[in-house]
Amino acid sequence: MQTIIEPFRIKSVEPIRMTTRDEREQRLRQAAYNVFQLHSEDVLIDLLTDSGTSAMSSEQWAAMMRGDESYAGSPSFYRFERAIQDIFGFKYVFPTHQGRAAERILFSVMCKAEDVVPSNTHFDTTRANVEFTGARAVDLVIPEGRQPQAVHPFKGNMDVGALARLIAEVGRERIPLCMLTVTNNSGGGQPVSMANIREVSALCRAHGIPLYIDACRFAENAYFIKLREPGYAARAPLEIAREMFSHADGATMSAKKDGLANIGGFIASNDAGVAQQERNLLILTEGFPTYGGLAGRDLEAIAVGLHEALAEDYLLYRITSTTYLGRHIAEQGVPIVQPPGGHAVYIDAAALFPHIPPAELPGQALVVELYREAGIRAVEIGTVMFGRRDPATGAESTASMELVRLAIPRRVYTQSHIDYVVEAILNVHARRAAVRGYRFVEQAPYLRHFTARFAPLE
Repeated sequence: MQTIIEPFRIKSVEPIRMTTRDEREQRLRQAAYNVFQLHSEDVLIDLLTDSGTSAMSSEQWAAMMRGDESYAGSPSFYRFERAIQDIFGFKYVFPTHQGRAAERILFSVMCKAEDVVPSNTHFDTTRANVEFTGARAVDLVIPEGRQPQAVHPFKGNMDVGALARLIAEVGRERIPLCMLTVTNNSGGGQPVSMANIREVSALCRAHGIPLYIDACRFAENAYFIKLREPGYAARAPLEIAREMFSHADGATMSAKKDGLANIGGFIASNDAGVAQQERNLLILTEGFPTYGGLAGRDLEAIAVGLHEALAEDYLLYRITSTTYLGRHIAEQGVPIVQPPGGHAVYIDAAALFPHIPPAELPGQALVVELYREAGIRAVEIGTVMFGRRDPATGAESTASMELVRLAIPRRVYTQSHIDYVVEAILNVHARRAAVRGYRFVEQAPYLRHFTARFAPLE
C-alpha cells in the first residue's frame, strides 16, 4: 500500500513545552482533575477537541489580509455568503461567532416548552440549547450506533422507524424541527448515509416538520459517503455535499471544524419567516447580520476553508490518519468505537475499565490517566457529559455509553505525534486494572463537564 502523506508543507512551527510526570500530577490536582481547567501550555498533545484548533493554510492567511471590517455590508460577508450558498444551497445565511450561537438562535426561534426535538444524537451544546427553551432533546440513533464494537458503515444513521413512532406518540405539533448531526459526534464520529438523509427528509416533509442538519463535519461525512455508499465512488465531495443539503430545510454549523477556521459559524435556512426572526435575534445578541459577531478577516478565512475541507487529497489524509490511530490501538486490545470516525477515535472506557462502574466515571478516569501518563488531553463523552444529577435526591443518572474522544486537530500533528499517542494509550492499557474511578465534588446545572471538580476514589 502506498504511504499516505500529509498534503501540505509546514511553514511555521510552535514549540511544545515538555513536562515531567510529577509536574503533570501537580497540574491535575490544581485543576481538580478536570482537564478543561489545565493551561494549554502544560499539554503536550491536545486532543481535547478538533473545534477551532485547525492550522490555517497560506490561502486562508492571505484571504484574511483583505478582510474588510466595515460594520455593515462588508465585501468579506458577501464572499462568506457566496461560499456557503455554493456548497449548502440555502437562501438565507447569517454568520455567528460560533456554532452554539447558531444553535441558540435556531432553538430560541423554533422551540417552546414541552416541544420535542429528535436527532440521531444531540451533542452537548445542542442538547443544552434545546433544553434551555424548555423543550426535550431525544436521541434516535440506530441500534448499532449504541454498540461500540458493532461494525456498520453508517452508525450515525437515525432510526427512521423510531422517528415515525415518536411523531405518532407526541404529535407533529410538538415537534418544531428534526436535527441530523453529520458526522454523529456523540456517537463516535460516525457518518450518516445519503439514503438515511433522504428517508428522514421524506418522513419529515410528509408531516410538515423542518429538517435541519448540524453541518460541523459535513465534508468528512461526504467523503465517507463517497467511500462507503454504493453509487457515490465516482462523485466529488462537493457534489455529494450539495446533495446532502438539498434534502434539508436549513443548517447550523460551527466553522471551527470543517470550516478549518479558528472561530465562527453560521445559521442558514430557506424559510423567509424563520430567517426574519433569526435575523432579529442575531442583531440583538451577535451583531449586524453581515458580521454576526465575527471580524471580516474571520469571514474570509471561513469562505476559503469550507472549500479546502472538500479537497479529496486533504480528506484522504484526514480519514487515513484517524484510522491509523484507531487501528494501532485496537490491534493491541484497546476497545474503541468501530469503525474509527472521521475526526476522532473514541475509546470505550467502560470496556477498558470493567471494574469501574459508570457512577464512578470510567471515562473521566481514562482522561486523567492519559494526561498523567503522557501529557495528552482528551475529553470524556459519557456520564460526566451526558448524565444528570437529580437536584431533589442527588442521584446520578448515567449515560448509555462511556467514551473518551481523542479529537485530532486538522493539519496540526504529524505521524510521530500520533505514534506517541499510541504508545501512551498502550501504556495505560497495560496497567488498566490498577486505575480507579472518580467522584464529583462540584458541578453546574448545564454543560457541567466544562467546570466540574472531581476527586479520585480510593
